[in-house]
Amino acid sequence: MAVSFDDVEVGTELPAQSFPVTRATLVRYAGASLDFNPIHWNEKFAREVGLPDVIAHGMFTMAEAVRVVTDWTGDPASLVEYGVRFTRPVVVPNEATGAVVEVTGKVAQLLEDRRVRVDLVVTSGGQKVLGMSRAVVQLG
Repeated sequence: MAVSFDDVEVGTELPAQSFPVTRATLVRYAGASLDFNPIHWNEKFAREVGLPDVIAHGMFTMAEAVRVVTDWTGDPASLVEYGVRFTRPVVVPNEATGAVVEVTGKVAQLLEDRRVRVDLVVTSGGQKVLGMSRAVVQLG
C-alpha cells in the first residue's frame, strides 16, 4: 500500500530494518557492481592497508539503507534525491553471521509538491556508519 502525503507528518517513523552482510554478500555485490577492490574480500590485504578487516562497499551500504525508505513508500521510483556521508566502514568478519546494518528513519520535513525528506540513522556494531543520510521522496 502506497503512503499518502496526507497521512504523514514531521516525526512519522518508518519501520526499522536490519540487513545482514556476509562475505558472500560482498562477493555477489562485487560481481554486480564490478568493484573487485580487495578491501572488500581479502582480509590480508584489508589489514595491510590499515583496515580492521574486510569492509562492505560504501555504495552497497548506502543502497541497503535506502531500502527502508523505498519499502515504506512501496515504490522505488518515488525516490527523488538521496545522499549520505560515509562516516565509518561496515566491518564484515569472516563468520557465518558477518555483520548487520541497522536502519531507522523518520520524516524530517514536509516539502512542496507532496514530497517529504526522510532522515535515516544507519549503524553497524553500535557505530554510526552513514552520516547526513537523507532521502527525498515523492508521495501520492
